[in-house]
Amino acid sequence: MKKKSIIYSDLSKKQLENLKKLYIQKKVESMSHQELKEYVLEIISHQINDTIGKEEEMEAWKEMSDFFGEKFEIIILEIQTKYIDDKNVLETEIDPQKQRMELLDRNKLDKGKTDMWDD
Repeated sequence: MKKKSIIYSDLSKKQLENLKKLYIQKKVESMSHQELKEYVLEIISHQINDTIGKEEEMEAWKEMSDFFGEKFEIIILEIQTKYIDDKNVLETEIDPQKQRMELLDRNKLDKGKTDMWDD
């Protein structure tokens, strides 16, 4: 008869926390300096580049601001100057009037469509 394998739900919350803590410690200790750098680069890159929505974008902005400190505005000005031709400025606030007009336009298009299953 095959022995039942242990799964996470067989552990108490405290036991699972300690197992995770041990895993993290041993995993980091087993990684080379280069592997650690690559891993951290991947994590930070994902954290900063893969932001979704205004709240996450603001968190990334704060993290960058804290990191660069007093140099942050200078760095931003340098980047703005370097890419001055890029007119794709992010909309920080959604214009409710514009949003309503787009919705009305979409509804007009949807009304013109007919379902192929309708007789």
